Amino acid sequence: MPGCFVKSLTISHFRSHRVTRMSLDGRPVALHGSNGAGKTNVLEAVSLLSPGRGLRRAAAEEFTRRPEALGWKVSAVLQAGEKAHELETSAEPNQPRVVRIDGKVQPQVGLSRLARIVWLVPAMDRLWLEGADGRRRFLDRMAMSFAPDHAEAVLAYEKAMRERNRLLKDMVRDAHWYLVLERQMSASGARIIANRASTLERLLAAQRGAETAFPAAHLSLTHANGELPETSGGLAEVFAAGRSLDLKAGRTLVGPHRVDMNAVYADKNIPAGQCSTGEQKALLISLVLSNARALSQDTGAAPLILLDEVAAHLDASRRIALYDEISALGAQAWMTGTGAKLFEDLGERAQVFEVVEAPGGSEVKV
Repeated sequence: MPGCFVKSLTISHFRSHRVTRMSLDGRPVALHGSNGAGKTNVLEAVSLLSPGRGLRRAAAEEFTRRPEALGWKVSAVLQAGEKAHELETSAEPNQPRVVRIDGKVQPQVGLSRLARIVWLVPAMDRLWLEGADGRRRFLDRMAMSFAPDHAEAVLAYEKAMRERNRLLKDMVRDAHWYLVLERQMSASGARIIANRASTLERLLAAQRGAETAFPAAHLSLTHANGELPETSGGLAEVFAAGRSLDLKAGRTLVGPHRVDMNAVYADKNIPAGQCSTGEQKALLISLVLSNARALSQDTGAAPLILLDEVAAHLDASRRIALYDEISALGAQAWMTGTGAKLFEDLGERAQVFEVVEAPGGSEVKV
């Protein structure tokens, strides 16, 4: 039995679900049903048991079920080792998201100290082909799974940078206006750089020696304008030296926000962006599994894994390999697919539910 799993889940007025209740026992969870039935909405609800905007990166008001437009709520009992915790996240109309842990209001980062969650969704399929923004978010999500305070560092850096960019656009030249902001950016930026580097090391270590059907990736970080200092002092010097060019551009040109994550298919020595569609998907799955494997080594418990429509894009042998690896990890993986047949190879190792679209909203049936 896994050390961390969702024991019960209740979704209220969330997306297509009016009220959905699920009782779970720690095994992987397979959700099947037609397109639009509400399968992904269940995974999205589970993803909100971690900090941030969930697997679709949606604002709180987007979760509200229409046409009622009432407040939404996701409640769960999380079994973490010997302890069970009551988690709740909700939002009333036009109000920010609220998190409660065991009945007490807590900052969102408190969730990541109880449950580590990793995910892969179809929107990530073009990760290696599109801009660096998506790859940074992918990397930062993994970094957050290892270091829960990484989210706070990213938010602090981005807030200070937005204020600095405002000064740059207004053509403010007085250095005193920049010093405090650059000090904040340097402190949080150094934490971001360290967490990202540590995350890559953990992923690479988790790949080595692992018996897996999914390809290993050589990972590296590059900056759009060359090498980036790793220390707070070094970053402060870079920000100060770059003000004149930043003033011309109207934005901050150097910093952790310009970093990109590069991946190379190790066995073929081919950049991920030049691999076939199937190989790119396999590399993504490999990284998610490596993330889960490393977290399991760190904490003694596998994280929750959310895999949206992943089975449909794998051949039979890789699908079996994925299920075997999830089972070996002891992870409660939540998976979606259009048909129950996709999950036959899991057998009794999983709980299988059908999601249907009913007049009163999405329903989940055993």
